[in-house]
Amino acid sequence: MAALMLALGLLGLCYGASWSSPGKVFAVLSGADHSVVIRDWRLPRVLAGLVFGAALGVAGAIFQNLTRNPMGSPDVIGLDAGAYTGALVAMTVLSGTSAQLATGSVLGGLLVAAAIYLLSLRSGFSGLRLVVIGIAFNAMVTAINSWIVLRAELEVAIAAVGWSAGSLNGVGWPDLGIPFTVIAVLLALMAAWSHSMHQASLGDAIAVTTGVGLGRLRLLMVLVGVGCTATVTAVAGPIAFIALAAPQIGRRLAGAAGIPLLPAALTGAVLLQGADLIAQMLLAPVALPVGVVSTAIGGCYLIWLLTKEVRRA
Repeated sequence: MAALMLALGLLGLCYGASWSSPGKVFAVLSGADHSVVIRDWRLPRVLAGLVFGAALGVAGAIFQNLTRNPMGSPDVIGLDAGAYTGALVAMTVLSGTSAQLATGSVLGGLLVAAAIYLLSLRSGFSGLRLVVIGIAFNAMVTAINSWIVLRAELEVAIAAVGWSAGSLNGVGWPDLGIPFTVIAVLLALMAAWSHSMHQASLGDAIAVTTGVGLGRLRLLMVLVGVGCTATVTAVAGPIAFIALAAPQIGRRLAGAAGIPLLPAALTGAVLLQGADLIAQMLLAPVALPVGVVSTAIGGCYLIWLLTKEVRRA
């Protein structure tokens, strides 16, 4: 999976309005040659696809471990919609600068996550209850988002609808410094707690007997998952289904009993970079928003997953 991720990254650097040979790409990356197109246009887009895909894959793995349910991903339980609400408020009420969009996305995602988490704690934590409440919140927050867009001025509404599709078009170096730093800190924090998360995925009794503090661990997992999702949403908009599909595909490829973080991260990076390449090639020279392609791929995956669950029941 790591080799496939690197191959897709190289293809992303070669592909564009004009094809660049791998030799020229390596020369630019090593500093022996100079190309504004490869260094300043394609490279930030490729890195955004890989890093944001990995962040969404880890966020999905966190919530699927927390809920012990393959449907428990941030886009299904309303966290993407909550982050989008925060960004919409920043765009319609404030001036909509990059900092305001980032702050609004994080606060929106955190508020929705806090509401869902607190409601799911009634009479003890339940992963199934969290998923059901999250789906209900997703519907309500999506309706609120539609109302905000309908009430906004025409120019703001057009920008909001375009941004809601989820796109890496136009992503440059100035957009990536802070998001990459935030994601690196969150992933390092989660890697340090991965052993406790694996113990918790085996059951509450086993986790408690091995000294895992479940309450603190779950709160940390929610914060890291929301942070990854909201950071990606703040830059690229809500990109659907990567967080849903990557953990399950990674688990099957790794042959693991639980949902490990590293395969989920690598699979998320491959899925988002692959979807972005398809989005660029499908109607070339016009580049589609990557969210359109990821939604189409995720829809097929969701049908397969639901069919499998129905047969199992």
